[in-house]
Amino acid sequence: MKLAFISDIHGNAHALEAVLEDIEQKRADKIFVLGDLCFRGPEPQRAYEMVMALKTKVIKGNADEWVYRGVSMNEVPENAYEMMNRERDWTVSRMEQNAVESLHQLPEEVKYEYGGIKIHGFHATPYSLLENVPPDSENSKLKEKLMQEDADIYLYAHIHLPFIRTFDGKTFVNLGSVGLPFDGIAKASYAMVEIGDHDYQVSNVRVSYDVRKTIGLFEASDYPNKDKLIDILTRAKND
Repeated sequence: MKLAFISDIHGNAHALEAVLEDIEQKRADKIFVLGDLCFRGPEPQRAYEMVMALKTKVIKGNADEWVYRGVSMNEVPENAYEMMNRERDWTVSRMEQNAVESLHQLPEEVKYEYGGIKIHGFHATPYSLLENVPPDSENSKLKEKLMQEDADIYLYAHIHLPFIRTFDGKTFVNLGSVGLPFDGIAKASYAMVEIGDHDYQVSNVRVSYDVRKTIGLFEASDYPNKDKLIDILTRAKND
């Protein structure tokens, strides 16, 4: 059984196309989407429609909730608050209202079991859409923040920094980001879980795509923070 986990598309439909093509080539049996579909990309509605066309399990990320109700003051740095709400307003103006409302209604976790292997997936932590659990966290912090349910594999998104770590018989996976990676590698990222009769393996997958196409869409748009987003796409870093 091959299970693909994708997240943090952020309105980058070109990156999503490349990832879905790669998943098809690898003959994945199922796809799960762990949130952040539309916000901060040039094609929010197209990205949304592509995800929904998969007819699969999709859960909510913080950016999906922001599209629905805006960014609150205490959720981002003070100097980013006004601009991020301008970005949110631009995103909403490019989406259909029913799509915006459906983001708010998404569930916040996915549970799946196959061959005796239990999987728990969520956007940031099981109880928060916003909390950051970085790759260099101590094992004790991963257990405290991510192990709220009994599972063998825990998968999450949000930080845009892919990694895999196994300890105490548990595997922790961050998917990275399809549309907006922060790890210095300007390629889309997702995770694949392959479960056999007696074992399993987990991998982070990187997929090349034409980043210039997405940058070109930003350049041709009136997106309110496009220079920042173009810089992130170019360097694959948010610093």
